[in-house]
Amino acid sequence: MNASLPTRSTQMVSEREQLYADMSPHHLTPLWEVLHALVPPAPQTPCVAGHWRYADVRPFLMRAGAAITAQEAVRRVLILENPALRGQSAITQSLYAGLQLILPGEVAPSHRHTQSALRFIVEGSGAYTAVDGERTTMHPGDFIITPSWTWHDHGSEAAEPVVWLDGLDIPMLRFFDAGFAQNDTRGDSQAVQRAEGESFARYGHNMAPVRKTAPFGATSPIFSYPYARTREALHALERDTAPDAHDGFKLRYVNPLTGGWPMPTLGTFMQRLPTGFSGLPYRQTDGCVFSVVEGQGQLHVQAPGATQETTYDFGSQDHLVVPSWHRTRLSSASGAVLFSFSDRPVHEALGIHQEERLSA
Repeated sequence: MNASLPTRSTQMVSEREQLYADMSPHHLTPLWEVLHALVPPAPQTPCVAGHWRYADVRPFLMRAGAAITAQEAVRRVLILENPALRGQSAITQSLYAGLQLILPGEVAPSHRHTQSALRFIVEGSGAYTAVDGERTTMHPGDFIITPSWTWHDHGSEAAEPVVWLDGLDIPMLRFFDAGFAQNDTRGDSQAVQRAEGESFARYGHNMAPVRKTAPFGATSPIFSYPYARTREALHALERDTAPDAHDGFKLRYVNPLTGGWPMPTLGTFMQRLPTGFSGLPYRQTDGCVFSVVEGQGQLHVQAPGATQETTYDFGSQDHLVVPSWHRTRLSSASGAVLFSFSDRPVHEALGIHQEERLSA
């Protein structure tokens, strides 16, 4: 064979390169060059695990309180950005999280948006959130919902700062090009039309109105889930039953009308790690954000493909994120309570949720 003549393989490479160059102006690209990245053998994410110590974050919140009013900011929030997604206002690719501060006498003005939001109270009592004409007073550990496209404002009649975790589906709706908002031209605070606790009286006692109503569509008709009730349930389980080997004592919040998730895009959970708990590892496709309610412990996380795990020592009021398909285990020598939220309802609705409960 003449060594100066190109081989068939060399010719094919050259033909492919010319094919790619010729079709690129027509906005075409070959699937076979990207197939393995599009459909990988295991879930992959650009996100990384993260830990925000409340002792480190709180001073910045207080400085923000001095630098800008709630009225000016509309929502005075410090966003918890995933370390690998800086500038994207996201804690995972589908979830947003931030810590909001309201000071005595302030009002965060009324507006509404297509994004669904949760509030989990981290510090302080006596502030309120109002949703479609009903107020609820905030207490640490309470889980409060702002359903999609409902008027809501926040205010404070407390004598102390109040801080809560905001969790929203902002990145998810951004993917669908479906996110937008509207300011309330009627005033900063909406008129109170119902007594505080009315929604809980109707739906929060294992009962519901005779003629079924769903005032917020697919979202729970209860918009405030008090921590006192949740804590009571967790401690009753701890007293009477054995802990799950992976989760300790873990419950999910429910929509009392359906038994399903309280929100169509965000799943919410509360779990108790008993004294001396050392959980077995698990991994799941939904990314998860934790807010530590009480106690101390450790979150052990191992990224896909990594050979070693990273351990985060957490304390009360800290926040953490575990991305999709990261090997995760929890432990606590003295006991702890953790609130968490994830995008699991969307995974389950699409039939794509996967979870592995590992033995070691």
